[in-house]
Amino acid sequence: MALTLIFLIFTTFSAIEAQQRSPNISLSSTLTPTSTNSSSWLSPSGLYAFGFYPQGSGYAVGIFAAGIPEKTVVWTANRDDPPVQSNATLAFIEGSLVLNQNPVIADVSQSISAASMLDSGNFVLYNSVRAIIWQSFGNPTDTILPGQRLVAEQNLISSVSEGNHSSGLFRLKMQSDGHLVAYPLESQDTAPYAYWASGTNGDGENITLNLAGNGHLYLLNTTGANIVKNLTEGESSNDTRCGWNLSSLFTYLGIEGQLNDNEANCRCLPGFNFVNPKSWTLGCERDYAAVSCDTTNGSRTIKMEKLDNMLWEDESYTVSELPNKEDCEQSCLEDCHCEVAFYSEGKYCQKQKLPLRYGRRSLTSSKVAFIKVQKEDQVLAPKGTKKEMRLEIILIIGASLTTFFFVVLTVSGCLIYRNRVWVYKKISEQGHIEFGGDIVLRTFKFAELEEVTNGFREELGRGASGTVYKGVIPYNQKLPITVKADVYSFGVVLLEIICGRKCLDWSRSEDEAVLEDWVYDCFEAKDLGKLVGHEEEVDKRKLERMVKVALWCIQDEPSLRPSMKKVLLMIEGTVDIPTPPSPTSFLSAI
Repeated sequence: MALTLIFLIFTTFSAIEAQQRSPNISLSSTLTPTSTNSSSWLSPSGLYAFGFYPQGSGYAVGIFAAGIPEKTVVWTANRDDPPVQSNATLAFIEGSLVLNQNPVIADVSQSISAASMLDSGNFVLYNSVRAIIWQSFGNPTDTILPGQRLVAEQNLISSVSEGNHSSGLFRLKMQSDGHLVAYPLESQDTAPYAYWASGTNGDGENITLNLAGNGHLYLLNTTGANIVKNLTEGESSNDTRCGWNLSSLFTYLGIEGQLNDNEANCRCLPGFNFVNPKSWTLGCERDYAAVSCDTTNGSRTIKMEKLDNMLWEDESYTVSELPNKEDCEQSCLEDCHCEVAFYSEGKYCQKQKLPLRYGRRSLTSSKVAFIKVQKEDQVLAPKGTKKEMRLEIILIIGASLTTFFFVVLTVSGCLIYRNRVWVYKKISEQGHIEFGGDIVLRTFKFAELEEVTNGFREELGRGASGTVYKGVIPYNQKLPITVKADVYSFGVVLLEIICGRKCLDWSRSEDEAVLEDWVYDCFEAKDLGKLVGHEEEVDKRKLERMVKVALWCIQDEPSLRPSMKKVLLMIEGTVDIPTPPSPTSFLSAI
């Protein structure tokens, strides 16, 4: 109890002394990244500073050791936000600390009346009665400093790299059960994901991680009176350590050494390379194109690469009991879904697919991993040419699809043309288009077209000249047809029929223009007998109506052409047909 009281008194006097030695930061002052004298706020001794430091192509806000060329960053505000530019401004505005008008510290619920950068490296905010309402020691990022505590449920999260202090891949958590455990960043707080543990679970609740000025790292019980476990011995030297960041702490505790024997680094599996060698935290990717389900793939073959003492997240899609590791290796080789197989002495073979997460090497593990890779005697594409290979593949696929499209278009055109000819001949044979002594065109009523197309229900397509509908001719086993509402084509066919032309493959040409002029001249001269021959007897009234309809349908200006419904009404004689304009008068009019 006495020791506890002495500790609390010492802590209280230290806090009072720190406040007395740490002048308030003027709430009217502002910081800018490129200003020589106002880019940071210094602690009284100048040991630490709060403000801007370079990161990437811009600047971040945090706490760093001042007075040395390389700023040793120990805390970062909003660490996963993108860097700000050189014109950014950090200032106290209306009781808040803001960066470009955005709050730097989001969890401050009270108005800020004062602030201090302490010599301990702790940045502190106060309310109007000098009570601490926020401090960086209570909100750690990747570093623990002397005098700082990591309390229950808090994490230290590693940085991406020495120059990038965004959240990395690992975390060290002080759990509420007294256990200090290292995990991957996004993993669950369960034993299978743990890289390292202090072994103090069950030793009490609310145990804290503490760092002394001589580098002594230890776990302290709830009362602060007893050390639960010493993690480092500390040094007898009077030199005060700056602190432990998570990367150096992992190395000291042997956590990274546990991942890759005694080397504090990370490597990719055989057959894989770093996505970005300058930022290994982005992970690994294959250094060759994925193989097929076969063990041979053209000129390329695959094999299994063996790695001993491996541990991995158990995301197996199948687990089987096999007598030996060779059978497990062969089973994965023959399985097109298997990318990695793990074999344990318990004779269990676990198969996994990509992506693989949380893998590590541990000398205490008896598991053997088999990784599917391309054989070494095959020529692998250099890493730098993968983009060119992808581009080449895209071009080949694009060319193939284009060729296929034109082949399908050509075949479809031929089939449609042949179908139209066959349908026309069939209709003619059935008497749906008849010629007698008076050259009478057998007309279709709108109700008949509506019946054939089932009420114009299924539209097959649209074009500049009309709309195409799906229809069915009721005879000959319900022959499928297409009904195109194209009055221009209808007018051309009508002229062919009137003039005795049987060729259905009529294209827009000079001969057609001559035909149109000839028909109009005969119409204007009221000598329609020339169209059918004077020796033939025809119904002149019906013939004149057909010629009018045809001339209206073939007008060059689409807006002058009648709708298909109106054409049908004209042919039936239901509506009057005005005299169509001549091509010459129409052209002069526009």
